[in-house]
Amino acid sequence: MSDGGLTILDGTQLRAVDLSLPAPADSSVTGAQLLDVAESKVSESLFGFSLPDTLKSAALKRIGVSDDLEFHREKLDRENALSVLRNYVDAIANELQDDPIVIAILDGKTLQLFLEDEDDFAMLAENLFTDLDTEDKGKIKRNQIRDALFHMGVEMGIPPLSEFPLLSDILKKHGAEGEDELGQAQFAHLLQPVLQELADVLAENPMVVLQKIKINNGSKLRKILADEKQLGETVEKIMQEEKDGLSTKAVIRHYLEKNGASLGLPPLNDEVVILYDTVLGAIENGNTDAKTSEKDEFLVFLKEILEKFAAQLEVNPTFHDLDN
Repeated sequence: MSDGGLTILDGTQLRAVDLSLPAPADSSVTGAQLLDVAESKVSESLFGFSLPDTLKSAALKRIGVSDDLEFHREKLDRENALSVLRNYVDAIANELQDDPIVIAILDGKTLQLFLEDEDDFAMLAENLFTDLDTEDKGKIKRNQIRDALFHMGVEMGIPPLSEFPLLSDILKKHGAEGEDELGQAQFAHLLQPVLQELADVLAENPMVVLQKIKINNGSKLRKILADEKQLGETVEKIMQEEKDGLSTKAVIRHYLEKNGASLGLPPLNDEVVILYDTVLGAIENGNTDAKTSEKDEFLVFLKEILEKFAAQLEVNPTFHDLDN
């Protein structure tokens, strides 16, 4: 699943992975060998992305493995190993379904689009030069080409400089170093071959970059809806904080706006306020005096609201920048 140049890893890419074990050197397979096979297959299906250790550990716990080191040493016959392999990859897919990961695949295509259109490239170079010419001198230093690439960022196809050491070689090769000053035309003339070589390198060896974006697709909400104990505890908390004169719906909204993240709701922003309006606007106010509401009735009302939130988020997930 892709969205505006980004790719969402939500487990669907792993549902049809062809899982098999390599030809046996002996009749048994160690846990370490099994995990190597699984993670290689998963990475291959996820555009070369290497899963975070936290996700792999969570997937192992889903299949009953609590001690990673002990499992590495364990020996399994091939039939059991194949079963564990399938369950493990399925568990990874389920983890990603519950908590999708967003990546950017940098393959040079975005850069090439700028380079192939003279007007687009001229505008890009002009905007970058203006941003870097903070003193409005009409000149910037040659080595500020590196800063220009930082300004462009992943959204324009530039890998993070800290994760792409080859970039220093490209800059050096094209003379994008030193303190001497360049005018706008000279800057553009130097920037173009740097971007072209970077696009060529990425086209040959694409780079996968993890994005700090949280996707809320209602998965956590659905888990809470299936947990009667947690729902009951939530109702008690809401009823303790209720305010005189407010409808049950208003009381619940007030609580969810403050504490919704713990239940799997996205943090408030303009988009999420509209989501609240949509969900709660379709629901009757319920009892006019929340203090006199029976807990069971209050629980039913809360469940109705959360179910509608979960349904909306499943169809239209929200995206939240973790840096903000």
